[in-house]
Amino acid sequence: MKSIVAILLGALLCVQPVYTAQAKETVLYTDVREQENQESEDTDKDKEAETDAQEKEEIQEEETQGEADGEKDLGIPGQVEVSAPSAVLMESSTGQVIFEKDADTQRPPASVTKVMTLLLIFDALDDGKISLEDQVTTSEYAASMGGSQVFLEPGEVQTVDTLIKCISVASANDACVAMAEHICGSEEEFVAQMNKRAEGLGMTNTHFINCNGLDADGHLTTAKDIALMSRELITSYPQIHDYCTIWMENITHTTKKGTSEFGLTNTNKLIRQYEYATGLKTGSTSKAKFCVSATAKKDDTELIAVIMAAEDSKARVKDAIALCNYGFGKCNMYREEKMEPVKPVKVARGVKGTVAAVQEEPFTYIDTTGADLKAMERKVAVDKKITAPVRKGDKVGEARYYLNGTEVGSRDIVASEEVDQISYQSALLDTFEDWLL
Repeated sequence: MKSIVAILLGALLCVQPVYTAQAKETVLYTDVREQENQESEDTDKDKEAETDAQEKEEIQEEETQGEADGEKDLGIPGQVEVSAPSAVLMESSTGQVIFEKDADTQRPPASVTKVMTLLLIFDALDDGKISLEDQVTTSEYAASMGGSQVFLEPGEVQTVDTLIKCISVASANDACVAMAEHICGSEEEFVAQMNKRAEGLGMTNTHFINCNGLDADGHLTTAKDIALMSRELITSYPQIHDYCTIWMENITHTTKKGTSEFGLTNTNKLIRQYEYATGLKTGSTSKAKFCVSATAKKDDTELIAVIMAAEDSKARVKDAIALCNYGFGKCNMYREEKMEPVKPVKVARGVKGTVAAVQEEPFTYIDTTGADLKAMERKVAVDKKITAPVRKGDKVGEARYYLNGTEVGSRDIVASEEVDQISYQSALLDTFEDWLL
């Protein structure tokens, strides 16, 4: 018998193998789970000085009005009112948009541009290209920036850490250019990297011309795109909140003229007057009017409220508070506390018949309808047959989540090990052995 098998095997080895593609099928199994300012803007207009008493009175007045508006809109579907022409409210952990108004219309973003500038700075820190202790020398060009600034002088040296504070707190245009030159050699190259990063985030309606947001033809973005880059910044680098929640701090200028103190005051009044505020960036110019990307956190819910082209700073603050209060009132978080095991997935033409698989990450969902989240249903759909080789991390299926019969999201099921492809000779031997049994 063995001699017959050997003869047949030798003959078949001379034949070119032909494989046919197998259609993917899915197998479903279900698991039902129970759960959950001082305004130092970059405006091209002359800035008007305010006394401490006037600022305090204005903040108290806006806070009272904002709280009243929040109480009116809190948790009542369809009742939030935003006076600005463009706005978006996004939940940060999921990226889910809760409210939008003319969210895809391109507008000048003013200093909210600096969200992307800060994102690239933290990218460079994370990549080890720069460090917080790096000494940055101010160029003539950087020192020439108008609008809001910290009055860096040519040749002046500051640390990266100090310049991040200048950008985050005082919206300093000169500090932005100094950092752009330090990271990329020129502002032009830095801006090219800004646009590349924006493209990678899906910011399809954004084009940057500079790194600080001064008015320039073609320097445009949208409320939705601002929310996208803001989410990337605060979720990838939550330490940004340590900077943008500073209300007042002094920096030291050391130049040929000597040493002097300079006071930074946060341009974002929400930090003082809204208890849940955590950042992020304001902006205003004559073309952009008044903009803000405001972040706020209450319990486990973190929101991003974007306002563009508000008529004045009071309207901007009022709109941002109204949106955040509305979101906190409507948002009900479902968070998958424990991911259920996934059954091994069948593999064709592999050294093993199955591959171990896991859900890539827990599922989270924000409900704004008042639905009972204990009714969340999980269904796992995997490819009925995966063909080897399979690499660790390869997608082999999905966990899909349903609320009251409607799919509300999914998470990838991936291979947790590698399965190599079986050799042709081994496959033939296995086939003949199965045939002879």
